[in-house]
Amino acid sequence: MKLNTTIRKRFRVSNKVKKVASKDRFRLCISRSAKNISAQIIDDVNKVTLLSASSVEKDIKSGEKVNKTELSKIVATKLAKKAQEKKITKIYFDRGIYRYHGRVKVFAETLRENGMEF
Repeated sequence: MKLNTTIRKRFRVSNKVKKVASKDRFRLCISRSAKNISAQIIDDVNKVTLLSASSVEKDIKSGEKVNKTELSKIVATKLAKKAQEKKITKIYFDRGIYRYHGRVKVFAETLRENGMEF
């Protein structure tokens, strides 16, 4: 089966992160679309999702209209608060097929400001 470029890129980035993964750190996987952004903190050892946050959730969507970069800041802040409640501070950032630019970069910087280490 021949894989297309985006699938190969996703495997390449995610597998590099999974190889260096350890038991004390979890993987933060990010996905974005044209309008929304979402992220999950995943435990690769037990293969389970620990936390997730998305811009499609009711409490975020019901607020005032904001642009997409502001939306990614709101989602990152919400995810960081959930992670602090579960005492998760060290993670690996899995950007997937997306370049570290724009909304993905703003998301990562907001997480760092809120106490996450990666």
